[in-house]
Amino acid sequence: MKDPYEVLGVAKGASEAEIKKAFRGLAKKHHPDKHAGDAAAQKRFQEISGAYDILGDKQKRAQFDAGAIGPDGNPKGFDPRQGSGGFRQGNPFGGGGGGGAPGGGGFHFSFDDTPGGAAGFEDIFADLMGGGRRGRGQPRAAKGEDFAASVTVSFDESVSGGTRRVVLQNGEQIDVRIPAGVKDGQTIRVKGRGGAGRGGGPSGDILLTVSVAAHPWMTRDGNDIRMDLPVTLKEAVLGGKVPVPTLTGTVSLSVPPNSNTGTTLRLKGKGIAAKDAAGDLYVRLVISAPDKPDESLKTFLEGWGHDYDPRAKMR
Repeated sequence: MKDPYEVLGVAKGASEAEIKKAFRGLAKKHHPDKHAGDAAAQKRFQEISGAYDILGDKQKRAQFDAGAIGPDGNPKGFDPRQGSGGFRQGNPFGGGGGGGAPGGGGFHFSFDDTPGGAAGFEDIFADLMGGGRRGRGQPRAAKGEDFAASVTVSFDESVSGGTRRVVLQNGEQIDVRIPAGVKDGQTIRVKGRGGAGRGGGPSGDILLTVSVAAHPWMTRDGNDIRMDLPVTLKEAVLGGKVPVPTLTGTVSLSVPPNSNTGTTLRLKGKGIAAKDAAGDLYVRLVISAPDKPDESLKTFLEGWGHDYDPRAKMR
């Protein structure tokens, strides 16, 4: 038989967790339930299980490392075909010589037949194959299929939350609670509303992908909100109080004198609510000229004698 470390693909100094992880992956890949009638896969599965029987047991692993037992789990020099008092005859997985049934070349695997009893292997295989321990002849419990669905919510709904009706793949309609603060592209799991389970297993879930519609002037940045706020030339030059629409209503913002387009001001706590603290609202000022010609403004600017060069720093 092959070296159990080579069979599981782990180093001799591997931890228990590394050995168990390697066994889980290989056992799931080569399990007989997934390869019915494939003799090569069944043989590979026997090797994997035999290797873990040794390396998954501290005492047996120590004995193997010390050279007291071989890769088959028997003492060095012991011939399982001859039998011996106190030693188990044949391959522990039923595929070998003396002790097996007549014509024993066929594959048989039972958790109760493994060295050390059912507890070690069966609990692991129950996790791998999706269900609890079962009696012989009973169908394995398996979780039902997960259904994918999608929904589009408004920016305000993504902030405050709400309820949306969702149409599933099978045409069923259900109401789903959209949590406050949900992000664009986030997936919400609705437990137990997917496909029916098999063999007494639980129902699957709904994986709901949420799309958030764009807001006319607000954008999200984590839990912060950013927006451009138009201001008049007078408000930018002289400063003053200006109204700002927020998620919770209109508030007053103080614009400092001599502000320019690009000046960014912060309204603390006016962003998206979070468990620890709410985000902030960042307001970027944008100077807006009048939509219609203003002769008085034109006359004033033409007569204004204080020329300045706003592009001086670009030279």
